Amino acid sequence: MGFAHPGPQGPQRLPLTRVDPHTTDPVSTMPFDFAQVLIFMLVAIGFVLVALTLSRLVAPRVLNADKGEIYECGERPIGDAWFNFNPRFYIIALVFVVFDVEVALTFPIAVVFKAWKEQGAGLIALAELLVFLVILAAGLAYVWKKRDLEWIKTVTGGPWAAANQSQKGPARRAAWEPR
Repeated sequence: MGFAHPGPQGPQRLPLTRVDPHTTDPVSTMPFDFAQVLIFMLVAIGFVLVALTLSRLVAPRVLNADKGEIYECGERPIGDAWFNFNPRFYIIALVFVVFDVEVALTFPIAVVFKAWKEQGAGLIALAELLVFLVILAAGLAYVWKKRDLEWIKTVTGGPWAAANQSQKGPARRAAWEPR
């Protein structure tokens, strides 16, 4: 009962007490509100327990070698699971996540910026947003400088370096790529 209620002068707080119709004493409604939460929690826990118990009783229990295998998208695993994973995938994924979060954090600011400007806080909000974007731009410049955004890198040393420097175009890539 402590929720906001729209009135003629805007939202108003309702009292947490009510008057008992049989007496003139105020009665607190807070225990009733907590009882609703408790009932909801008990129903949720009961639903989970009933679902787990039914699945345990109804589900088939056929053990075989296929159930003990590692699951890889419905395909049987081939080879060893421990192999060298190219770190370029990881770096590209991290760059994507950083800029995805940047959009998720910048968009709400852009939506309310006009209201902040009217309240006089627009300059502070703009400064904070620019600091945030400068930090992200510095991270992008760092990744770009390290050439981690290049999907196919050229080899600078090793047995393929001479072939890499002497050829141009697609043949250049084919000279150092493993076959």
